[in-house]
Amino acid sequence: MRNHLLSQHFLKNPRLALMLIGHTNIKKRDVVLDIGAGSGVITVALSKRCKQVIAIEKDPVAAKKLYANLKKHHVKNVIVIENDFLDCDLPRENYKVFANPPFDLSSKIVHKLLEADSPPESFYLILQKQFALKLLNTDRHYTSQLGRALISKYQTKIRYPLKPTDFTPPPAVPTVLFEAKKIKPILK
Repeated sequence: MRNHLLSQHFLKNPRLALMLIGHTNIKKRDVVLDIGAGSGVITVALSKRCKQVIAIEKDPVAAKKLYANLKKHHVKNVIVIENDFLDCDLPRENYKVFANPPFDLSSKIVHKLLEADSPPESFYLILQKQFALKLLNTDRHYTSQLGRALISKYQTKIRYPLKPTDFTPPPAVPTVLFEAKKIKPILK
């Protein structure tokens, strides 16, 4: 499978995808975006845990494999969008995001989600650990400008560390599941 300038690393194990989704606030009633869906390991897992998945995949070769996997697993609650996520309109209704995007697009994806007219209720991204640490509200690590903008609207944390062997091809850098949940307004 082609990858995005060697920066995309695909989860290999569907059970791991289900376990990671179990570490989120994704519920049966939710609409969830899967950015960079690839062949659909995460998409199929999400389809078992939420109302609808919007799988976004721009690579036609990967999209073909995605359609085949959806058919193989008899998945009916997935909409596939063959386009670049950065060019897509985001849903107007409440939605969440769970994705394993190409590492070189992580910053652009977080920017788009944060600056959207209707940002997600929460998002979970598999990221390089070094980038994820810059998005946290902590004195232990440097918080980037993007991280400061993010923590003004979202609670952020690292949910789960991943191993290189969880992916194909294995990443050469530490990787984590990152969480951002919208800060609820305090009612007075």
